[in-house]
Amino acid sequence: MKPYRPLSSLATHEVTNVPPHMGDQDLWADDQGLRDWFTLCGAGHHTDHMAKVGRVAGLDDTFEKARQANRNVPQLQAFDRYGMRINAIEFHPAYHDLMDLAVSHQLHNFAWHHEGNAGHLGQAALTYLFSQPEGGVMCPMAMTYSAVPSLRSTPLIEADWLPRVLSNTYDRRDIPVTEKAGALIGMFMTEKQGGSDVRSNSTQAVPAGEGSGPGAEYLLTGHKFFCSAPMCDAFLVLAKTADHGVSCFLVPRWRPDGERNNVAIQRLKDKLGNRSNASTEIEFEKTYGLMVGEEGRGVRTIIDMVAGNRLYCAMSSAGMMRQALVQALHHCRHRHAFGERLIDQPLMRNVLADMALETEAALALGLRVASAMDQPGDPHEAAIARLGTAVAKYWNTRRCPYLVFEAMECHGGPGYIEDSIMPRLYREAPVNSIWEGSGNVIGLDVLRAIGREPEALFALMAELEKGQGNNDHLDHAIDDLARELKNSENIETGLRTITEMMALTLQGSLLVRHAPPAVAQAFCRSRLGSQYRGAFGTLPRDCDLSGILDRAIPGGST
Repeated sequence: MKPYRPLSSLATHEVTNVPPHMGDQDLWADDQGLRDWFTLCGAGHHTDHMAKVGRVAGLDDTFEKARQANRNVPQLQAFDRYGMRINAIEFHPAYHDLMDLAVSHQLHNFAWHHEGNAGHLGQAALTYLFSQPEGGVMCPMAMTYSAVPSLRSTPLIEADWLPRVLSNTYDRRDIPVTEKAGALIGMFMTEKQGGSDVRSNSTQAVPAGEGSGPGAEYLLTGHKFFCSAPMCDAFLVLAKTADHGVSCFLVPRWRPDGERNNVAIQRLKDKLGNRSNASTEIEFEKTYGLMVGEEGRGVRTIIDMVAGNRLYCAMSSAGMMRQALVQALHHCRHRHAFGERLIDQPLMRNVLADMALETEAALALGLRVASAMDQPGDPHEAAIARLGTAVAKYWNTRRCPYLVFEAMECHGGPGYIEDSIMPRLYREAPVNSIWEGSGNVIGLDVLRAIGREPEALFALMAELEKGQGNNDHLDHAIDDLARELKNSENIETGLRTITEMMALTLQGSLLVRHAPPAVAQAFCRSRLGSQYRGAFGTLPRDCDLSGILDRAIPGGST
């Protein structure tokens, strides 16, 4: 690209006191917190790959392609020029460029190329990095990554599909998967009448031949209400069989005989955000599929997929928070008001430092959960992963929209116009809270975990206790959580409070043990103190704001 050189002299005035064009970012090298936590959690040997992705994802060209892909939204092509039903989606070339960039850098399969070797940690960091320029492309990346445990539940399907998923070649062609160089997997779960209550699904599946059970062929008839990335090569779908109830099926876009499968796209969703990613409504009529996992155990089959997607939601939200913070810092370092740079004014420093605390705490929480997922053979870590994915998903996705709004406000009017990245980040911010279980669904999952798997709660409390004795506010908050959990009366009503307390105490425990004192002490005094109300810019007056900001600012100094 040619250097960005705008005119500063206009006919009526000189353009002054506006921030310069940000240009290329290095999302890895310029993020001290990410590099520290990634190494601390045990993934330092993956640094070279992360550094490469951080450079590529941060290029001004990557951000520009993200802008183009969101401005030029996908278009439905239900029929071709001859009137034949093709159920295709037309994407802007920038979207395909971003998909190629993501797939070639293992955004969809890094964990499975590095199993037992901090693979999920690497996957989480990649999500954090690439979610900063663009969230829509990350949807098929997340689903493909998360689908692998479900595919492995049926050896015949695993043998056929896993090698395709492990390919790092993006093949955009709408042709049978046997002719392609790589494959992506989506998921179609929810229906109009049930949403998250998938047991109320009405889609039916009947055997296509004499056989039945795992790996057998079925024909599905029914609908799915929210189907993102419909141009993936296959989809995990929930449907009911006559005898055993909700089961899981792999529905390919093309049948084994080389004909298009009957996956009829009814319409595209006109969404608030995530605009570059196509989300659709689908109907099945005798649609070919293969049973994945045991008959009647469809929900159980996709549980591991849900865990992976929830980790994605937590880390994607943390990444958006980081980019919103970076944009606010850039503006405030270069904008003067009332005789000083904005970043030098006490109240603005408080706001920026407060957002920096939130962003680092979200990052630490997500990476800690990812590190637990990398150690399924350790009972303590497996328990942390079980409860932690829900807690991190709930809290990170809930804080993200508010932080992005605050970062937008730091810009004033220029942050509210579409020339800025801020409106796109703001529209994107709520999606991770809604996807893979809204707040109440996550709260109920926390209740199930602590009720049916008491070892998960024991593991969480043991993890919190590692931070005790370092900060009085943290110690009191851990005691408050323990008392809240002992009060079982009407516990469901208070599950949002309990989940929030779990998230904040876990973040506090991590920070007091591993973060710089300026970060840890300010976090505990604000989030765990008695005066906290959730608003940014309310840190105690004597916090080390300079220490917090120097750590957060790309380049390391205000």
